[in-house]
Amino acid sequence: MLTQYLLLAVFGIAMAHFEGVVVVYLRKAIGLLDSDSEAGNKELLEQIPKRTIKIEMTREAATIVMLVTLALLVGNSWLDRAMVFLWTFAFWDLFYYVSLYVLIKWPPKLTTIDILFLIPRPWIAPVWFPLGVSLLTIVLIAVFYLLPGIY
Repeated sequence: MLTQYLLLAVFGIAMAHFEGVVVVYLRKAIGLLDSDSEAGNKELLEQIPKRTIKIEMTREAATIVMLVTLALLVGNSWLDRAMVFLWTFAFWDLFYYVSLYVLIKWPPKLTTIDILFLIPRPWIAPVWFPLGVSLLTIVLIAVFYLLPGIY
């Protein structure tokens, strides 16, 4: 099972980088890549065409569908599927920000405000929040997995 969870982490990290690259291209395509790096994405949301936001929402939905499908294929029980989903989601979310930082040095600070998700409406918070939730999720699942008799 440890090998399976390591591979799920690798999948989440690869998916995060893929999404980071897509976001870099999207920002460049709509002219936001070279904007003030100190600005949070909340202010940039108003500059993005509504059609692009709708398209972005479909990408977000597809990401969740991919993670749910993976959990359904890999997990053996509902608890196992939930853990697979949360584990992979946490690695994806955490390394999405790592990827953006490596690619374009964004976010410049952990307190930078970001749009975490657009579905069903924008979820807005500082970057430290999803990073903290993802790290906590990874730690809790790792402990849950490592303690005999609990999982």
